[in-house]
Amino acid sequence: MAKTNSSKTGTPAARLEVLKTYKIYIGGQFPRTESGRFYSPLDRSGKKLANVCLSSRKDFRDAVIAARGAVGGWAGRAAFNRSQILYRMAEMLEGRKAQFIDELLLQDTSPEAATREVGLAIDRLIYYAGWCDKYQQVFSAVNPVASSHFNFSVTEPVGVVAVIAPQGDSLLGLVSVIAPVIAGGNSCVVLASENKPLCAVTFAEVLHSSDLPAGVVNILTGRVTELAPFFADHMDVNATIYAGNDTSTRQLVETKATGNLKRVFVYDTVNWYADEGQSPYYILDTQEIKTTWHPIENIAGAGGGY
Repeated sequence: MAKTNSSKTGTPAARLEVLKTYKIYIGGQFPRTESGRFYSPLDRSGKKLANVCLSSRKDFRDAVIAARGAVGGWAGRAAFNRSQILYRMAEMLEGRKAQFIDELLLQDTSPEAATREVGLAIDRLIYYAGWCDKYQQVFSAVNPVASSHFNFSVTEPVGVVAVIAPQGDSLLGLVSVIAPVIAGGNSCVVLASENKPLCAVTFAEVLHSSDLPAGVVNILTGRVTELAPFFADHMDVNATIYAGNDTSTRQLVETKATGNLKRVFVYDTVNWYADEGQSPYYILDTQEIKTTWHPIENIAGAGGGY
């Protein structure tokens, strides 16, 4: 019998795993960061999970341009249509539960907690889908005035919202800050969790297949310390949400936002897993109240008139 050549027929050497590259999401596309930089988040054991884009200031500027271009059309849509699209997001997320659970497990979430987080994220989208055509009735008003006018206060979206998502979880916090912003007709640029970014870009794939117009939601990955100043001081951003509890970052955001007097909302103590994690008041945060005066017809006058 011929002697076996172990170098040719023996057990092959362990192969190197090809890590997935998670791109960013801008204007309905999945580009790599313009800087070419990336980082590799680690699990608890120190194993690399993926190659993730390290977004730059230029990426943020591109995302703001996309958001500004999309906000007019999105705000102009009928409320029930925005509701349909948020519900479609929930449907698509439901169909990909297993993938999101797997990504949460990679990021050291227990099986029970991962299943719960994905379920809550789906339910949260449905919750805000239901509010899309109702919050205007709750927060608008007909005001009593002394003159012969009707006086209406109505809600309108502020425009482009820059959001620094919660850093402690991968999916639920992200969904919880995006959903009320877009339910109210705004567009947004979102910085996902730096250490747990996997579900963020996968969620962008859900958005991409959910009839959401390009540019309404733009998702970046990278470092909060690098990008927070740009989220706060960009002159074409109308409001900034900081969903973290780092005091220095909060102070930086609040200070730099004064450049164009943009609104700042800090969600530093919210438990996104509890009932307080969802509320129509989160929609109201990124709404402006506009007051309109309308003259009442003088029926008693000759020929009436306005």
